[in-house]
Amino acid sequence: MHDVGLDYLTLGQPLNTLSGGECQRIKLASELHKEGSIYVMDEPTTGLHKSDTAHLLGIINRLVDSGNTVIVIEHNMDVVRNADWVIDLGPEGGSKGGQVMFEGTPSDLKQARQSMTSQYV
Repeated sequence: MHDVGLDYLTLGQPLNTLSGGECQRIKLASELHKEGSIYVMDEPTTGLHKSDTAHLLGIINRLVDSGNTVIVIEHNMDVVRNADWVIDLGPEGGSKGGQVMFEGTPSDLKQARQSMTSQYV
């Protein structure tokens, strides 16, 4: 729990008092020793403080460095900038989206004028 930044939780704390990001990090705690797995995270930074987001990025990097694949669906630009590969869908959300606007590295995304995300990276 310390490795995933949740050492402040108390024993017996009800799960319904945790954020979605905290719940995902609890699941990660039991996975940190594995290799060759694929992890899919949906908005793992929701409700996290910026320092907790940095800690989460360290965990994600640790998983990747151990031979795992991590797929993250995320709007947080710190996470996007940290990615090895980005697939940007758009041009907007909902029924006005769903098209691949960009696929490549975060540094290449900066030059992708067809992507609304490029101006924020």
